[in-house]
Amino acid sequence: PSTTPPPRKSTAPADSAAKSTTPQRASGSAPLADRIRPGTSYEGVATFYDTGNGDGACLYGPTDDVMTAAMNHTDYETSKACGAHVLVRAANGASVTVRITNECPLPCAPGQLDLSPQAFAELAAPSAGRIAVTWSLLSPDTSDRIAIRYKTGSSVHWCGIQALNHRNPLARLEVRDAAGTWRQLPRTAYNYFLSEQGSGCGGAIRITDIYGETLTVEGMSIRPDAVQPTRLQFAQH
Repeated sequence: PSTTPPPRKSTAPADSAAKSTTPQRASGSAPLADRIRPGTSYEGVATFYDTGNGDGACLYGPTDDVMTAAMNHTDYETSKACGAHVLVRAANGASVTVRITNECPLPCAPGQLDLSPQAFAELAAPSAGRIAVTWSLLSPDTSDRIAIRYKTGSSVHWCGIQALNHRNPLARLEVRDAAGTWRQLPRTAYNYFLSEQGSGCGGAIRITDIYGETLTVEGMSIRPDAVQPTRLQFAQH
């Protein structure tokens, strides 16, 4: 199957809830965070771009949510920034919260955010074009629940798995193979985790956020392109 994402780039209607296990509670630290860490303020510049239908490199799909942003290549960190909510502040005191749905490729510098036009307008007049900002990671209050989506072409022989609507950035995704062993899947820059040989495809899925909280989803069948909801969400920090 093709694993090539569309260039620089919400989800489909939810299906019936999958059976899920009870979540484990997390500690207040973020031991699995890398470049983007909670409680840290980052400096950079904000620009804006034509977001089109709202899709992006994270491959969440078209969305009506206009408060989104593309993370610079360095801090995008092979899609680890996907789904992160960040609070962006301008020097004039204005602020806006955005969700990361895209990658801003080089030469976007570390710390840079490429905002949707609507988000940029909350900070400054569009004529400014480029402004200095600081930003920090949030763990927002939300009523959303995590959903799982299998990539186009997925089967028991090969699959790509994506988690959506997670409150906190994901650190890893694992599947349970036929022997009952948990196998961590490699992450792609287009925000899917791949099982190239099919190991664990259609089995239990375990996801862990940057705070170390682990959630396990059982009974999730392989339904390519379908957004399958769970009853789970990571704890707020």
